[in-house]
Amino acid sequence: MSDFNLKEFLDSKVELYNQPGFIANDPICIPHAFERRQDIEIMGFFAAILAWGQRKTIINKCRELIDRMDGAPFDFVKNHQDEDLKALLGFKHRTFNDTDLLYFISFFKYHYVHFDSLEEAFLIEQEHVTDVDIEKSLNTFKSYFFSLSDYPLRTRKHISSPLQKSTCKRLNMFLRWMVRSDDKGVDFGIWKKISPAQLICPCDVHVERVARKFRLITLDKVHWKTAVELTQNLRLLDPQDPVKYDFALFGLGVEREE
Repeated sequence: MSDFNLKEFLDSKVELYNQPGFIANDPICIPHAFERRQDIEIMGFFAAILAWGQRKTIINKCRELIDRMDGAPFDFVKNHQDEDLKALLGFKHRTFNDTDLLYFISFFKYHYVHFDSLEEAFLIEQEHVTDVDIEKSLNTFKSYFFSLSDYPLRTRKHISSPLQKSTCKRLNMFLRWMVRSDDKGVDFGIWKKISPAQLICPCDVHVERVARKFRLITLDKVHWKTAVELTQNLRLLDPQDPVKYDFALFGLGVEREE
């Protein structure tokens, strides 16, 4: 299949999947339950980090978490007292437990005292915001996230980074949600300092399998360089918004499993 035809095919699949009907059965429905930017950021982050396993289970666990925070995540993060944290005890999704959750809440409280948006957490040490290096952003974000003195060692496994050679699928997905902006109503586009052109495509098993079929991935192992290779090839199709093809690759992968 030629590059032109591949672009035409994938563009058609982006149109098919990048529409409001996609939201209900995807973890992105969780931040879509909110209008306040900080609520969208907090629950978008949780939905992305907890996104492994069946999508229905992920969505249910995120809704449970919202209930435990009285339906108002940002207000809970900002104003909770120690007594309120008892409502979070016993929360668990796969290997993510209440120890991890309590630290996440501590980090969010610390961050929102100093900044109005979670976007700033991904811009640390970036000299020129107009030329954001996402690899550097993800590495410095992890350092910043675990900069509080009391972080549990077990919690580090839940935040990946390129330094670990991880594809950083969940964080890249979260960045896509926050940064991409179009008229389709799926991604939020509420962050303006990072450009869609700078994003790295989330690379999960569905995306990887389909991308290999189209030779958008040629590296044998799946690691950070694989996600970079995929994104570089997608930039040949759309330099300004390469990560929109996540919809096509993921949608095709899921469709062929069903």
